[in-house]
Amino acid sequence: MSDDLSDLDEMGPVDYLVVEFPGSRMTGEGFPLLLDLVDRRIIRILDLVFIRKDADGTVSGVELKDLGAEVDLTVFEGASSDLLGQDDIDEAGRALDPGNAAGIIVYENLWAAPFARAMRRSGAQVVAGGRIPVQALLASLDAVEAEAG
Repeated sequence: MSDDLSDLDEMGPVDYLVVEFPGSRMTGEGFPLLLDLVDRRIIRILDLVFIRKDADGTVSGVELKDLGAEVDLTVFEGASSDLLGQDDIDEAGRALDPGNAAGIIVYENLWAAPFARAMRRSGAQVVAGGRIPVQALLASLDAVEAEAG
């Protein structure tokens, strides 16, 4: 196990995201914001992997240095806790449209670590969780407006 994960009892909740980039075009616009979250110790990057899905459906890894000059991710070079396995990468690849790329990020929510530790010490455990995508919230609000209109 990586030194980064040596004391699981002290960790905050761990989440993952798969972010698809249509046409494999990454502008890098969001990466300074990601770095800011790391610098402010709101999150800790455990794994960061980039993949590309070719027109024939083949999924392959993309090296950070191969993402193009407009995206400087050298600060994340070597961000790997080995939590992401080939099965995870394959599953993310199945979600992509051909010709697109994706970033797969696994991160610890440092902001929630004290709360999570307190809950574990008291014997509490998470029995369900989830995330509501913004698109689902917007669709729900549109439906409510349509019913009211």
